[in-house]
Amino acid sequence: MTISRFQITVPPGTLAVTLNGEVITGIDLHARPLQRLPAASRDAEKRVAAELAAYFVDAAAPLAWPLQFAGSDYQLRVWRALRAIPAGKVKTYGQLAAEIGGCAQAVGNACRQNPIPIYIPCHRVVARGGIGGFAGKTAGQPIRLKRWLLQHEGVVLTA
Repeated sequence: MTISRFQITVPPGTLAVTLNGEVITGIDLHARPLQRLPAASRDAEKRVAAELAAYFVDAAAPLAWPLQFAGSDYQLRVWRALRAIPAGKVKTYGQLAAEIGGCAQAVGNACRQNPIPIYIPCHRVVARGGIGGFAGKTAGQPIRLKRWLLQHEGVVLTA
């Protein structure tokens, strides 16, 4: 398989996508254009870029591209549960923990280790009293991005 990495610019910023052949293995939400990664050029890259672009125009657009990721048994359970949360809906860390076992902090840790955000929508998990964290941060650009993603999907948080 050929590993490729390319960038796509979407409304909230620049994403770097990593493919192994024709499966997504990673998305970096905090990519900088200065990385000088090529824009999508191969057929698979162009199709992934088109799928992501469609989502960033319409949050109801399906994100169905094949994924490949590895993690602990618990992380895999969390990531499967995240994929079951539909666009426009949220769950708290505690609700997700109650569904799959463990505690809210363990769910947060698994979200922090998520290799393919957007497709594994960890942004749809929030704190009981507000937005919670994103990418291991509780302020700054990651939280602005999480808020943007949730608003894009029609979720309005009051806290």
